[in-house]
Amino acid sequence: MKLLPRSLLWRTFLLVALLMVLSVAAWFAIFRSYEREPRARQLAQTLVSVVNLTRAALISARPEARHELLRDLSDREGIHIYPADAADRVAPLPDRPFLHRVEELVQQQMGPETRLSLEREGERALFVNFHIDESDEGGFWLALPSERIERVFPLGWLGWGVAALLLSLVGAWLIVYRITRPLKALQQAARKVGAGETPARLDESGPTELATVASAFNQMSADLAQLDQDRALILAGISHDLRTPLTRLRMGIEMSADESLREGMTADVEEMDKTIGQFLDFARSEGGEAPQDVDVAALLDELATQYRRRGFDVAVSPAPALCIPPETFGNPVSARPQALRRAISNLIDNALRHADSQSPVELALSAVLGEISIEVRDSGPGIPAEEVERVKRPFARLEAARTNAAGAGLGLAIVDRVARSHNGRLELLPRAGGGLTARLVLPAPDQAPTLAS
Repeated sequence: MKLLPRSLLWRTFLLVALLMVLSVAAWFAIFRSYEREPRARQLAQTLVSVVNLTRAALISARPEARHELLRDLSDREGIHIYPADAADRVAPLPDRPFLHRVEELVQQQMGPETRLSLEREGERALFVNFHIDESDEGGFWLALPSERIERVFPLGWLGWGVAALLLSLVGAWLIVYRITRPLKALQQAARKVGAGETPARLDESGPTELATVASAFNQMSADLAQLDQDRALILAGISHDLRTPLTRLRMGIEMSADESLREGMTADVEEMDKTIGQFLDFARSEGGEAPQDVDVAALLDELATQYRRRGFDVAVSPAPALCIPPETFGNPVSARPQALRRAISNLIDNALRHADSQSPVELALSAVLGEISIEVRDSGPGIPAEEVERVKRPFARLEAARTNAAGAGLGLAIVDRVARSHNGRLELLPRAGGGLTARLVLPAPDQAPTLAS
């Protein structure tokens, strides 16, 4: 259900609140069920007593004093006596279990011919039919005020009940909040770990189960941080131990007399150096670079200029084609500059490797629905739709024209990792007219969450 909240806090609270309300309703129903019988017996006994006392008073009173007696009963007790007649319009007793039980108890003491009604000749009251003696054929109707059977609900008790329920709900919310707050902190810390960041230590106080989970997570986070430090140390060793011999090898090659052999070996060394750089880029932790405000449009222009200076045909789409609302780029994007530059450069290198030599690689920038899209378009053979997700994995290669045989198969994996570390994504889409559009999607300035340094 879309109306049901998704957070554990509110789902648990609503469930506890529903259970408490149902419990109160169940107890109220049980109370009414057990309270009905005693109240019915009490009312029946009152009716029988009033009828017996009234009958005894009428029998013992002198005939000339009976009218005065009936007047006193009406004025002081609200009791009216009417002679019963077969033509009387008497409404049947309503279908209420309580009233039928009262009638049944009255008949047990006064006889099965005794009748009860709540309306006679249009008058609303509690009517009881009785006989003074056996010679009395129709008998009489004794009318008691209807308030005698109506139960006055105590508003004070209702207020106390509502107050108790509200206090119980507040207590339930506090209990659920204390349980879900550590889970919320754990969720945020886990999201930071997934983005390659090192979160702050979680609070290990509270219930034993939650404290154990927090302690285990803190240990895992510390182990991952130590692993990152060890990896950085190993990468520094790789950079020194491999690139230093490569530099000496390049110097030796430059002194070679055979020009064709020298050019081929130089190209191999450069390719080896570039492959090592890709390994280092892929393994490098992005958390070490502090986020900064980056002007993406200026960055694209700068990269395109650098590639053109090196002799590559890289063009940036003109500003009218970007369709970027001015308010979207009023503020620079918060990103890690070197990581973002590295990701775009990898996309450009991948496009140049497979693009048609007659068509330039195009860079474009657009914004829609709170997102910024950096596009690198080429006119190469493209990537089949069923292979898109696979080529984002490390060392993945296509068997077709975009086999990337000259690289290590890490270019797109690096871009995908950078995109995810910025809460974005990498999309590889077919280009109209043939080719590939590599789209790096990032949150817009007003939508982007704060990146931890």
